[in-house]
Amino acid sequence: MTEAYKVWHEFLLHFPRLSKYTLGAKIDSIFTDVLELLLLARYSEKNNKLLLLNKTVTKLDSLKFFLQVAWEIKALDDKRFTRLSKMLLEIGRQLGGWRKQLQKQTPSRYEGE
Repeated sequence: MTEAYKVWHEFLLHFPRLSKYTLGAKIDSIFTDVLELLLLARYSEKNNKLLLLNKTVTKLDSLKFFLQVAWEIKALDDKRFTRLSKMLLEIGRQLGGWRKQLQKQTPSRYEGE
């Protein structure tokens, strides 16, 4: 995820001035939120990991949405949008795998009822 943020940060330098301090700042904020949630999930206790991971996935989906908006208004060109989208898609796959693994390890509180 840090690699994706580095790529984004480079792209933000070339963001149109009209969108840089609104949509660009929003995307940047969501990126840092995702990074923070990943850090918290990595080092949290087992019972909190799944909750934090679910929040991370939701934030990642928001990030993808706002990047698409940036692309649609031409603040991001096709090449940059595609590069970031591929990176975020792979991160989403990894998070999905991690979440699936945690769900298997964490018994549902409704099991056996």
